[in-house]
Amino acid sequence: MRRRAVIAGAGSAMLATQAGAAESTRIPADLPDGTQAIAEFADLPGKRRLLRLTGRPPNYASPIDVFTEAVTPNDRFYIRYHLPGVPSDGDMDNWSLSIGGDAVTHPNRLKLSDLLDMPSNEVLAVCQSAGNRRGFIDPHVAGVQWTDGGMGCAVWRGPALRDVLKAAGVTSGALEVWFGGNAEPPGVATPPYRKSLPMDKAMDGDTIVAIAMNNAPLPLLNGYPARLVVPGWAGDYWMKHLTAIEVSQSPLNTVWMREVCRVPSGLFAAERPFPSQAAGTTVPVTGLPVNSVIAEPLDGDEVTRYGFDIKGVAWDRGAGINRVEVSLDGGRTWQDALLDRPLGPYAYRRFILQTGPLHPGPFRLLSRATSLTGDKQPVRFKANPGGYNNNVPHPISVTVT
Repeated sequence: MRRRAVIAGAGSAMLATQAGAAESTRIPADLPDGTQAIAEFADLPGKRRLLRLTGRPPNYASPIDVFTEAVTPNDRFYIRYHLPGVPSDGDMDNWSLSIGGDAVTHPNRLKLSDLLDMPSNEVLAVCQSAGNRRGFIDPHVAGVQWTDGGMGCAVWRGPALRDVLKAAGVTSGALEVWFGGNAEPPGVATPPYRKSLPMDKAMDGDTIVAIAMNNAPLPLLNGYPARLVVPGWAGDYWMKHLTAIEVSQSPLNTVWMREVCRVPSGLFAAERPFPSQAAGTTVPVTGLPVNSVIAEPLDGDEVTRYGFDIKGVAWDRGAGINRVEVSLDGGRTWQDALLDRPLGPYAYRRFILQTGPLHPGPFRLLSRATSLTGDKQPVRFKANPGGYNNNVPHPISVTVT
């Protein structure tokens, strides 16, 4: 199987080009010391200038300047692995996807050509690690110390998961769909990375088995040749290098579902709860909280007293963004930013504020978004042991000269 066998399809109208924003080469000063010591910008095969946070497994953040645009280019899209067993191109030569489980009547196996022959869906959606911005939490918590860059937004294309499951004959007793990929642990002591979805989310038409990203084959480090796309939900569910799907009458009982990526019950609103995975006092992280990020100017910039543009993006779990406010004085006062047209419920929505003339001196910039359902970014982080869902406005310091 050749990587270029995936034929580029429709959707080019949704793609954006970078508009010449300054490229950030600064490592955020508020990351913890241990991460500061190893963090550096680096190139990887098919990737350009990502911020390395861990080398093994590879976890690389997108630089802040890419978030002036609604679509993140493939070569600047972040990389997230939970385990060191990252596959190579050669590992995918005989790739196939098995469909089975105790809640299907006709197990089968699909090749890439089979996925290409199926009706194709397209969705512009944010993929974001549940631990995004963990590195900015004070006091710091364990885990990859993500900056703002543990996320990206792309045009994903492939068959709907429900169409993939249809031929296998899902039974009325189905409770969850389990997923496995080709990124395996290096030793038998580490459990393979496995995740599951409740049936209602799995059968949503926007949940797809993606074989293309921004009108190109999936990059190897973003899940080639096929990955799960679960719009509105944390990227931890977006299984890369997808090789196995099981429809089950039982909850998936692995460390990755029962112990990792969980938060105290009731801490975050969940439009679509995951009742079969609720246990004791915790529930799994599911939908993305409303959030925003300022991508221009960059932290530490000097800007002109005659006025400058503040640009960034806002997003949420799929309700849509209704308002973005910007503060120039660290949150004491706020003013409405101008919103770009919405590109879809799961996409970034760009915003811009033109400051007008300002007096010289230091300024502390913040942005906060409000969704169409009234959810607003909080003033304080909702503390949880894993440092998940940090959507507190992150300050940008600039000096007006």
